[in-house]
Amino acid sequence: MRFLVLATDYDGTLAADGAVSDRAIAALERLRATGRKLLMVTGRHLPDLSTVFSRLDLFDRVVFENGGVLYRPATREQKLLCETPNQRFVAYLQEKEIPFALGRTVVATWRPHEDAALAAIRDLSLDLQVIFNKDSVMILPLGVDKGTGLQAALDELGMSLHDVVAIGDAENDHAFLRISGCSVAVANALPSLKEDADIVLDKPRGDGVIELIDRIVADDLSEADSKLQRHSAGPE
Repeated sequence: MRFLVLATDYDGTLAADGAVSDRAIAALERLRATGRKLLMVTGRHLPDLSTVFSRLDLFDRVVFENGGVLYRPATREQKLLCETPNQRFVAYLQEKEIPFALGRTVVATWRPHEDAALAAIRDLSLDLQVIFNKDSVMILPLGVDKGTGLQAALDELGMSLHDVVAIGDAENDHAFLRISGCSVAVANALPSLKEDADIVLDKPRGDGVIELIDRIVADDLSEADSKLQRHSAGPE
């Protein structure tokens, strides 16, 4: 097998309106039966996702909070991959009455509050970054994103980025798609993600993930070989 890992985003990719279909779950089980690994890379918090998705056990690792937290479903252990939210930043948002939610590592808000978040980072001279996911706005330490989270998960599994097929739909997915062996966009993905992807699927969301899994199981994406030459000297 050439591709040993499927790494998928959750909302807008595996899930539609927050829910994963039985057909998509069956496809994930079918991929696992081939001996391949499953990773999820999401901007969600663990408690939030656990309320809407009960099959985290299908995944070998889950990256939460856009790269901030690594979760091991088999043991239910969590590992922080960066610092906890900056308390000066949190206090600033509270003082300015800017709505937000706190994760273990991420501060999340939504448009149009990105300008206020950027102003807070500037005024307090903090090493933080703003990451967009459609209407969601996430604030994390510099250098932390879905790509660094994916790398941390692979390091634990002893696997390479070259082994990975990554699939997503939104701005924050660029970070882990661009470093993977093969990058895939579902049909409903943003145009910018489709432009950069090696493969653009015909179907959206969970149906697109099923389409991809069918193609991986059938021929290990051999039809995309000509598009993947850019990875021949890529990162390990």
